[in-house]
Order: sequence, then C-alpha cells, then structure tokens
Amino acid sequence: MSEQPQLDERVKGHTGYGLIQLVTGNGKGKTTSTIGQAIRTVGAGKRAAFVFFDKGGDHYMERNVFDEYFNGKIDWWAFGRDRINPVSGRFDFSVTEEDKKLGENGLEKVRELFALGSYDLVVLDEVNSSTDLGFLDEQAVLDLLDEKPDHVEVILTGRNAPNSFKHKAHLVTNAMLEKHYFYSGVKAREGLDF
Repeated sequence: MSEQPQLDERVKGHTGYGLIQLVTGNGKGKTTSTIGQAIRTVGAGKRAAFVFFDKGGDHYMERNVFDEYFNGKIDWWAFGRDRINPVSGRFDFSVTEEDKKLGENGLEKVRELFALGSYDLVVLDEVNSSTDLGFLDEQAVLDLLDEKPDHVEVILTGRNAPNSFKHKAHLVTNAMLEKHYFYSGVKAREGLDF
C-alpha cells in the first residue's frame, strides 16, 4: 500500500513556476533528475541556472553538455574544492574554513541570480549536504529562499536535507538506496556517476 503524499495548502491552485522542490536521500540520481528538470525548462523556452555547492574540479560531465548544447539556456557556477586526489583518486572528506567560504560564495551567487530575475529555474545542487556538513548556515539558506522571486522555481538537492528545508519545500522527493555497485567495489564511472 503506497503512502499518500502530504497536502500543502500554501500552494493550492498554484500555476506556473515559483515553487520550491527538494530532492534528498541516500540513493543515486538526485543531481541527475534535476538535470532532467533543467532540460524540460529549456524545452519550454525558459532559462535555468545551476549553482553547485561542494563540487569543485572539472570532472563533472554534465557541465560539458551545458556549455556545448545549452549555452545561454543552462548556466552554471561551481563553488567548492576539488575533493578528488589526483594521485590516489581518493575523496577528501575533511571540512575546512575554505569549504565554508566557498559555500558562502555560492549563496551570494544565488542571491545575485535572484536579483537578476532572468532565470526561471535555479538549482542549488548539494546545498542540503553542504548544510548538513556545516559548510553553510541553515538559517542563511532559509533566509535566501525567502528572497526568491515569485516566478523562480528552485530545486535543492543533496543528502541529509534539514527538516526546515523539507518544511519550506512544496515538493519533497527521497531517493532511496536499495543496492549500489559502489559497495561492491565499483568506483565512480565517468559519464555515469559524474
């Protein structure tokens, strides 16, 4: 028996863009599904922007597609250190003051995009996990969402979304993990996992 979704009286009868979506959970596909949302936005003749939190480096393949095929329709900015060690290939899990500064820079970029008002969809990729890890102040993100223009749709992604983000959002999707090849020793694969 499936669970009934919660009703949200705040948006009863709403039409068009302007809501807040949240994609969280330990399963794969949070960023990937959001890329699909951005492509739909472009297909509808609108513009999208991605602000990547905690995703520095140049090994994220979707950015190549944004630049080559969606230039001017899906813009992006990345704020974060490259956490992949180029020699060992290991991921750096540490939290530094630089991470916090880069996170604040990302929030400032979102604020600029809101002020421009020329984007219909703004994605804050990995904002949930960045907040959970302490890179971002939870209240600062909530305050920023209060500055969102009425016509702008926002999607928040990342694991461990704070309950306050879930309450603020009008749509909450939880990507559940049932099985993942990573736990069988399969390393992240270019073009499939990043």
